[in-house]
Amino acid sequence: MIENKHLKIIQALHLNGTLTEAANTLYLSQSALSHQISYLENKLDTKLWEREGRNLRLTQAGKLLLQTAEQVLPVIKQTEETLKAYSEGRQGILRIGVECYPCYEWLTGVIGVFLEKMPEVDIDIVNKFQFSGLEGLLNQHIDMLVTPDMEIRDKVHYETIAEYELVLLVAKDHPLANHKIVSPTELAKETLLSFPVPLERLDIITEFLNPASLKPSKMKQIESIELMLQMTALDRGVCALPQWLAEESTRKYPLQTLQIGENSIHKKLYIALRSNDTEISYIQKFIGIGKDMANQKLEGINN
Repeated sequence: MIENKHLKIIQALHLNGTLTEAANTLYLSQSALSHQISYLENKLDTKLWEREGRNLRLTQAGKLLLQTAEQVLPVIKQTEETLKAYSEGRQGILRIGVECYPCYEWLTGVIGVFLEKMPEVDIDIVNKFQFSGLEGLLNQHIDMLVTPDMEIRDKVHYETIAEYELVLLVAKDHPLANHKIVSPTELAKETLLSFPVPLERLDIITEFLNPASLKPSKMKQIESIELMLQMTALDRGVCALPQWLAEESTRKYPLQTLQIGENSIHKKLYIALRSNDTEISYIQKFIGIGKDMANQKLEGINN
């Protein structure tokens, strides 16, 4: 069987022309190189080169093997460099699943900074799953999941990226705009605009209206956050968003934020990943950048 070292030998002989120079390039003695040449020719049962004085000339079989060496060796070298980069956390493909519609703006910023710092890592974003984002993680379809929900599973590790308050957004001229706090009874009279997720994953339903045995007068699911904000500003409904995003929105649209209930709704944003991937350095880098940028947003609100 032809081995990697045989391809290196024939390439070195071709590039250097003499046995002595080829041996020096390969860090071998002349006798060791001669032995390997003889071994390879005997193994292949064909002559690969002929002597012309001090020089060596490739035979037709030798030229064929050289062509193979010139095709294969660069591929092997690139593969070795890539594997080394993987081991050092400098290269890879990071597939990110997203189950948090309001997080896209934050995520876009994180990805931008991450790609500047880790240019050898590619990123894929997945927001549609056959079953759930967590199943996608466990089935190796994604490498991490951005989610506001923690579901304890074996072999899944959660990193808390940020803690935030969920607030209600209403139009500036909405009757509730002069209130500081919205009650379940007041919210139940409104059209609630939400992202297209199951009701059991909407915190304002599960943690606020359901305990009061109430539901919104009407619900509309909207995938675009900009459209949701515009409709809210035009008093076509109300919506619940993380405080950091709601505060930014009030600078763009005529909107007012309200605390949801006397106790408010406090949430956490997580990155879920497989437990055996926690030591991968570029994943750690992404998580670190994510935490820093989330904290910057929260500090901006507090200041």
